[in-house]
Amino acid sequence: MSKSEDKLIQYLNEAHATELALVTTLRAHISMTPTGSYRSLLEEHLEVTRRQSGRIERRLSELGGGRSLVRTGVGAIQSLVGQVLSLTKGPIDMLRGEAGEEKLLKNAKDECATEALEIATYDALEELAAELSDEITARLAADHRAEEEEMLAGLRERIPELTRDVVAAEIYGNKRYDPSEVGARHIAQDAAETASRAASAIAGEAREQARGAAATATGAARQARRVPGEERAEGAARGAVASEDTCR
Repeated sequence: MSKSEDKLIQYLNEAHATELALVTTLRAHISMTPTGSYRSLLEEHLEVTRRQSGRIERRLSELGGGRSLVRTGVGAIQSLVGQVLSLTKGPIDMLRGEAGEEKLLKNAKDECATEALEIATYDALEELAAELSDEITARLAADHRAEEEEMLAGLRERIPELTRDVVAAEIYGNKRYDPSEVGARHIAQDAAETASRAASAIAGEAREQARGAAATATGAARQARRVPGEERAEGAARGAVASEDTCR
């Protein structure tokens, strides 16, 4: 596999790790959000994120992504694992003691940051694909970026309303939301398990690739020992012994 394909697969894997982590975060945020326009926005984007994840998986399969992860290097693998763990800790963080309205506002701000990260990720992936004349991957990145930009715009539209809820609850005592009604333990467990599965999958793929590379290297070393000169010398020696035995 060429260096260009390896780099494409690396960037696709980074995008995929982000989408998988965001699925967990969105599920947790949705479960802690009351019915309304903000919750509807999160629910719609959860479906978009799942679809994006599946689309990236298919493209990785077409490019032979399962064979290439270890070639991106240990640093890249560690970066993917760290990215997954960083994003999936969000649902656990939001269980800490703050007013429900403040939690929702912080969730929305965190989601804006994640959308900005995804937009930048797809910017880089599209440009890389264009430079390498991979029109399919470039189109995928452009489509996904447009969806992330739409989500970011929707979140920003809701920030003022969420801020007004904070003022109403904390300044004027007009609370509208109680986060204790949510099954916090279930959310934290789901986030932790998802992070663990994602990290294990990435690390497991790397181990498989390392074993395959080691087996290939061992086979090559064995083959290298049987050079043509040695084989001819061994054949001549065996023929001489056979001739001598015949004469006797």
